[in-house]
Amino acid sequence: MTILERIRQVVEPEFRLYEQEFERIVRTDNSLLNSVVSHLTSFRGKQLRPLLTLLCAKLCSSVNDKTITSAVALELIHTASLIHDDVVDSSDMRRGKESVNHRWNNKVAVLAGDFLLSRALNSITGLRNIKVMQAILTMAEQLSLGEMSEMHYGSSMWISEEQYIGIVRDKTSSLFSTCALVGALTAGGSQRQQSALRDFGEILGICFQLKDDELDYSDSDLIGKPTMSDISDNKATLPLLIAMQRADKADAERIRTLVEEHTDPTTQIVELPIEAREEIKSFVLRYDGLRYSKQKMEQLRERAQSSLTTVFRPCPPLQALQDLLAYSIARVY
Repeated sequence: MTILERIRQVVEPEFRLYEQEFERIVRTDNSLLNSVVSHLTSFRGKQLRPLLTLLCAKLCSSVNDKTITSAVALELIHTASLIHDDVVDSSDMRRGKESVNHRWNNKVAVLAGDFLLSRALNSITGLRNIKVMQAILTMAEQLSLGEMSEMHYGSSMWISEEQYIGIVRDKTSSLFSTCALVGALTAGGSQRQQSALRDFGEILGICFQLKDDELDYSDSDLIGKPTMSDISDNKATLPLLIAMQRADKADAERIRTLVEEHTDPTTQIVELPIEAREEIKSFVLRYDGLRYSKQKMEQLRERAQSSLTTVFRPCPPLQALQDLLAYSIARVY
């Protein structure tokens, strides 16, 4: 049994209800949309976000219909954002399979993403819970702001750590924190419980992104997917940011020039030959960029643990959340 399977056991009956509701909400009479949705549901990933929502609700009290509906809506928004991201980034693959835009075309991908987003927003209006609606709509706004901030910085691999964490907080972490908060809200959690779980979710999301940053410098054969993809998309990663800050001026300028020389001025895509990729990896290792990222995750982990243990007593859902954080930091893909 994997660690994720063990974590899911804590909310296994509730997770089955979530899956049934997800299938019901995405069902349509349109054959093309059904084909797209069927393609998407064949590789739905680790399902960490709905799992987080259900665990937080159970930690506060119990999972109910509003929790299930909210978990589905949040996952639909997440899925829609991934479809739109693939269009923006001209990505051919998503989780080891063809992206929607590559299998069909950009128009189908954008419309499919819009459909999922509409279904999500329509489902949360039926909750008649203004706090849940506000949390989810604010998160949807943050996702867009995070994407726009990343695009605004252009060659964002040269921004500061503070700016980078700000982007991560909007672009990635806001969804995790909202999943945790909504779990607490739908279960009637106290203000103190809501605050603790929101903070935990935010840190979980930041750690998840920092781990993705680390994995981007791994051996692609070990993790089963291409590496150095972030730098190819001209996106920041914390290990490279830190290495650039720590490097002497000549070394940093050499890496900057190397990237700029291989950047398409029109698309901003970085086409690095193998030797250039290896040079950048060596640079990041030499200036302890990866070590710093690992240390950062451990510091955040301690903060997240504290935010939970000061509010909640030991119980299976609490342990599952702690295990989920540990998994996010230790995972190899």
